[in-house]
Amino acid sequence: MTSILPLSVRDLGFTIAGHEVIQGVSLDLAAGSRTVVLGPNGAGKSVLLRLLHGLLQPTGGTLRWAAADARRHQAMVFQRPVMLRRSALANIRFALDVAGAKGETDARARLALDRVGLGPLAERPARVLSGGEQQRLALARAWALQPQVLFLDEPTASLDPAATRAVEDVIVAMHQAGATIVMTTHDIGQARRLATDLLFLHQGRLIEATPAEAFFAQPRSAEAAAFIRGELLW
Repeated sequence: MTSILPLSVRDLGFTIAGHEVIQGVSLDLAAGSRTVVLGPNGAGKSVLLRLLHGLLQPTGGTLRWAAADARRHQAMVFQRPVMLRRSALANIRFALDVAGAKGETDARARLALDRVGLGPLAERPARVLSGGEQQRLALARAWALQPQVLFLDEPTASLDPAATRAVEDVIVAMHQAGATIVMTTHDIGQARRLATDLLFLHQGRLIEATPAEAFFAQPRSAEAAAFIRGELLW
């Protein structure tokens, strides 16, 4: 399979109702990374993720994948995933059917559930699962599609510590299985645990793009240094 990466983004902008939500963002996304988009609430993290995934169309700049059929090889999981009125297993089967998957879709769906620790709950209605279980089901649904790139928008923002740990374990496992991860968070601890690369966003501008270790050891901007110290940014 041809890789859809690298992704080249140049001077990306998004304006709505006269407000510049994303301003002149340029970055390169390489295969194999766990890239975390970090920043305070309102920084534009979720909008940037939707632009990269193609759910929003930029009002300025360019976004180029290495392959023309890039959209087919991506998946996205939201902070509050939508669960269909059917079993956990059927939720994954439906995603595979929509994607035009061929072969043993039932076996692929069951394998995805087993990978996230939900195998025993295969026949349980998805909407009665706990918040953490639903998020793991959403990840299983994405994993079954075997995406090259997985976008995650604040995937643990409303979860307790135990559920957060379980979701983070799945994210790491998906990365180890070959998926490039791009996720947003405002949680510095989570960024420290998961990021190999860091994009720090503030007021719609990309302030820093650097390896995570360098970002936390010696941030180059005053905004990033203040954010790491726990100060409020406006």
